[in-house]
Amino acid sequence: MTGWEVRPSDPRRSGRQRLMLLLLLLAVPAAFYAGTWWQLRVTQSIEVEHQPLRERLIALEQELDRLRQRLVVVGSGENVAQQANEQSRLTIKLLEEQIFKQQQDLAFYKGVLAPASRREGLRIRSFELQGTDTPMHYRYKILLSRVGKDDNPLEGELAVVVEGRQGGKEVSLPLAALTQDLPGQFRGQVMPFSFKHFQAIPEAGRFAELKLPDGFTAHQVRVRAEVKGGKPLVRTFKWMGQE
Repeated sequence: MTGWEVRPSDPRRSGRQRLMLLLLLLAVPAAFYAGTWWQLRVTQSIEVEHQPLRERLIALEQELDRLRQRLVVVGSGENVAQQANEQSRLTIKLLEEQIFKQQQDLAFYKGVLAPASRREGLRIRSFELQGTDTPMHYRYKILLSRVGKDDNPLEGELAVVVEGRQGGKEVSLPLAALTQDLPGQFRGQVMPFSFKHFQAIPEAGRFAELKLPDGFTAHQVRVRAEVKGGKPLVRTFKWMGQE
């Protein structure tokens, strides 16, 4: 019979092809929804983690308002004790500093979630400096972080110097040389680092102590971080009392 052609048919093969096509069609929306669900979970986790920080900030602001009202009432009296008045002012100043620090922390965590923070790479987050009761002695800590989804450790070196004047000349002093209680790996001219998400120096949120030499007036701290195979990142932080 001219014009007819017999072709073999394999029902199992046709069924497998249809199944693979169906799985491919289902995989695309499944991957989209999985990514959306993961991002939502990360955002919710960060928001829940830092809810106590917001509550602490509200409590500090309320305490500050109460002390300001108290200061006004006490200041209107005829027999105001100068010492009590000064103590209230110092307490208000301390609370204002704490509120500023809390606001900085909130701004930091909001920045982690902001679209502008999605540029991947190393961040020199902060150089926190505090005075002590001993002249020329200070407490400090450094915080490094990274932005990005890469879970491989970020490795590099950190060089920190305190810049100022001594004997009428500009002088730069390595931070490690001024510090007595740093771990051994941080005592050289450069400090090695290796972390996935965050690293504090010293570790565990502690502070290190430094002592400035006699006659030295510090102006700023220069922090230079360099990742292996990348360009160096530099940030400067004004010393306490410097504008």
